[in-house]
Amino acid sequence: MLGVVSGLTAGAWLGCAEAPTKFVTAGFSPYLISLGFVAGVFVARWTLPLLVKGTGSIARDIREKPHLIVWAVLAGMMWAVANTLTVFAIRDVGLSVAFPLWNTNGLVGLFWGWVLFNELRDAGRAQWLKVLGGAVAIVTGACLLAAATTGQAASPGHRAATGIVAALGAALLWGTMYIPYRKAYLSGMNPLSFVTVFTFGELGATAALALGFDGGYGHVVAELSQARPALFWLFLGGFCWVLGDLFQQYAAKYIGIARGIPLSNTNQLWGLAWGALVFGELSGAGRGTRLMVIVGSVTMAAGALAITFANAPKSEQLRWREATEREERRYGLSPASAIAPTATPGRRRWEWLVAAIAVGIFALLGSMAERPQFRVNYFWIAPLMVITIALLAACGWLLWKRTRFA
Repeated sequence: MLGVVSGLTAGAWLGCAEAPTKFVTAGFSPYLISLGFVAGVFVARWTLPLLVKGTGSIARDIREKPHLIVWAVLAGMMWAVANTLTVFAIRDVGLSVAFPLWNTNGLVGLFWGWVLFNELRDAGRAQWLKVLGGAVAIVTGACLLAAATTGQAASPGHRAATGIVAALGAALLWGTMYIPYRKAYLSGMNPLSFVTVFTFGELGATAALALGFDGGYGHVVAELSQARPALFWLFLGGFCWVLGDLFQQYAAKYIGIARGIPLSNTNQLWGLAWGALVFGELSGAGRGTRLMVIVGSVTMAAGALAITFANAPKSEQLRWREATEREERRYGLSPASAIAPTATPGRRRWEWLVAAIAVGIFALLGSMAERPQFRVNYFWIAPLMVITIALLAACGWLLWKRTRFA
C-alpha cells in the first residue's frame, strides 16, 4: 500500500515540476533552464532530508554503506543529462508530446528490474499480465496523447525530430538510473540519505553541461543575470521535483522498479493537465483530438490501476530476498543492516539555520520574480495545486505513521 500510494503521489508532483520548464519558450537556453532547475533541486535535497531525519542519521547511513556513494553520484549524473534532454524536447515538440515519449522509461526500468533484481521472477502469469500489461497500457495511452497533441504543442520551425530523439534519450537514461536506486534499497539505505548524495552528481553534471556547451563561465553568468526574473520559478520547479522524486524512491523501495516506475509515470496525466489547461497547448483542438486525449488518459489510468493490484506473491518475494543476499555478499553487509531502520537523533541548531537559509533563498528569488511573458490560464493553477498538496499531505502522513520515514 505504501509503495502504491507513494508512486501515485510521485506522479502528481513530478508532473507539476515540469511546468516551470516552459520558460524555455521565452528564449532562455535549455542548459540555463536545467541549471536553474537543478539549483532548486540541490537546495531542496539538502533541506528536506535534513529536517526529516537530521544530518546525524544521514551521515551514519552513508558511513555504514559507503559503496553506495559512487552509485548515488552516478545516478545523479544520469538524471542531470536526462533532465537537460527533456528541456530540449519541450522546446522542440512541447510538453504534451515530450512527456509520453520520455515516460517509456517505465519499460526500461521494468526490464532492468527483471534482469538484475529478480522482480517478477516466479510471480506467476497473473502478476506478469498486470504489471507488463499495465506498463504497456500506460505507454499506449501516452502515445495516444502524443498523437492527439502533435502539431498543437510545438511552434512552427521547431525541429520535431530533435525533440523526439531528446525525449527518448531521456527515457533510456531515466530508466537505467533506477538501477542504483534499487541497489541502495536492497542494501537498506534510507531514500533520504540516498538523495542527499545523489544531488552532488546531478548538480556537478548539470554545471559541466552548461559550462561546456553554453558558451563558458562568462556566458553562463551573463545568462543567469538576465534570467533573474525566472529563477524563482525554476527553483520552485526543482523543489516540486524533489518532493515527487522522494515519493518515487519510496515506491521503488517498497514495490520495486518494475511496479514503481510505471505508477510514477502517471505524471503524464498531470503533464497533460498543466500543458493543456494552464499553458493552452491544446487550444483550438478539434473533436477528434479531444477524443484521443480522453481515450489516452483512460488507458493510462487503467494501466496504473492494473499495476496497483499486482501484489508480489510470496514466491516472488523470495526471489527479491535472493537479490538482497547477493548485495549483502558483494559489499560485505550484515543482514540486519539491510532491513533494520535506524533511529533518528535529535536536531542540531545549525540544521535549522540551513533550513532558514533555504527559505531565505526562495524569498530572495521570489522578490525578483516576474509573471511569465507567455499565455497562462491562472484559473486552473489553483485546483491542480490543491490536489497535489492534498496527495502530499496524505502520503506523507501514511509514511510517517507506518515508518517514521525509516
